[in-house]
Amino acid sequence: MSCELQNIPPFWNALALWAADMLYVHFLPRRRGCDRWRFWLIAAGCFLALWGAMEGAALLNGTAFNLAYVGIALLTFVPFLWLCKTSFTSSATYCARAFILGGFAASLAWQLYLFQVDHYPVWDALPVEAAFLLAVYGVIFALMSLLERCNRKQIAEMPISPLSCGSTILIAFIIYVVSSLSFSGLDTPFGGSTYAEAFNIRTIVYLGGVAILYAHHLQLCESYTTLERNTLETMLNAQYSNYLLSQESVDMVNRKYHDLKHQIAILRSEVDAPHRLDYLDRMEEEIQIYETQNKTGNQFLDTILTSKSIHCQKEHIQLTCVVDGAALAFMDVMDLSALFGNALDNAIEAVVQLPDPEQRLIHLSVSQEKGFLRIRLENRCREEETVARGLPKTSKQDKRNHGFGLKSICAIAEKYDGSATVHAEKGWFELRVLIPLAEEER
Repeated sequence: MSCELQNIPPFWNALALWAADMLYVHFLPRRRGCDRWRFWLIAAGCFLALWGAMEGAALLNGTAFNLAYVGIALLTFVPFLWLCKTSFTSSATYCARAFILGGFAASLAWQLYLFQVDHYPVWDALPVEAAFLLAVYGVIFALMSLLERCNRKQIAEMPISPLSCGSTILIAFIIYVVSSLSFSGLDTPFGGSTYAEAFNIRTIVYLGGVAILYAHHLQLCESYTTLERNTLETMLNAQYSNYLLSQESVDMVNRKYHDLKHQIAILRSEVDAPHRLDYLDRMEEEIQIYETQNKTGNQFLDTILTSKSIHCQKEHIQLTCVVDGAALAFMDVMDLSALFGNALDNAIEAVVQLPDPEQRLIHLSVSQEKGFLRIRLENRCREEETVARGLPKTSKQDKRNHGFGLKSICAIAEKYDGSATVHAEKGWFELRVLIPLAEEER
């Protein structure tokens, strides 16, 4: 066997592209209802289709082969469409990366194998070939999996814009074109005088392509992380500013309330007309909310809940609270304002969409149980409300900035070594925060 005459067998080419697809599919969220058996059945079907397409392309040469390979590149997109619950741009981006990674793995593994065969002819046997190529594939994809695992969260959650997707596909296309020029037979700077040189050029170009696409992805991740961090900080500061404004408003209302209370008492003793008494009764009823302020044992939380209670009354929302405010004494005031401010704002936004005022219900409970601080917020929501990747689905146009309120809540819970989870079922949405308490805080 001579390295001057051997090209990559279609089976090994198809296996490399399929394995690269599966690597990224593994990190992306799956479609609902895609259990293990269905997943592997579809995956196996995609591999067989890819293998068949590779066998057909191997019969072609020149331009016809390159056109066939473009069709194969589109075929590698199928697993992402059928198995992953992601946007089109995200699927296309990771498909492009998988295509270049698969091409590099196949080219490098086959080149190394041919080198060994030239020096040790005994290697020219199918079992040895299979063992060697599987070992090289295993090393390449294991290393890439370790690298990608560092960005697992971003891969699963980071939205890919059309511009970012287009730039990734363009880079992948240029890499493929440059790697193919070495086999075109044309007199170009990228060609080789022998088949072995062309193989070297293709492998090196693919390796550079993998590195470039990975670096490009890291840059996208860094931009997304920075945007997310800045947004969370902005929301935290905004919630704290709202708390300060609420404190001023509540203080002013308290003063007005006491003044009105004394005025009503004087009027009631001097005016005996029934309609005037009715008017005063209604007036007293309207200001009851200011008298029955939330007294939880935590001054900062009292201010937040009072402000939200006033807003809820305007929107005909029934807000009930059973809160042990003393259990929150260990939390920073900015964390308190962001956690409860975002949680209640999300709940209010959800129930306001319900047309029936009778369904506009929100219940908040905070308690200490078995060494943990337990925060539970329940609110009615649309029957079709669902949760995906830890966030409720949104009908808003701006999906890129969706969910930062909940992400802020999760970040605060993690700051105190706790966790936050959400659940939606049968018209009820539930947020739970669990934070371990130190011995002195219990």
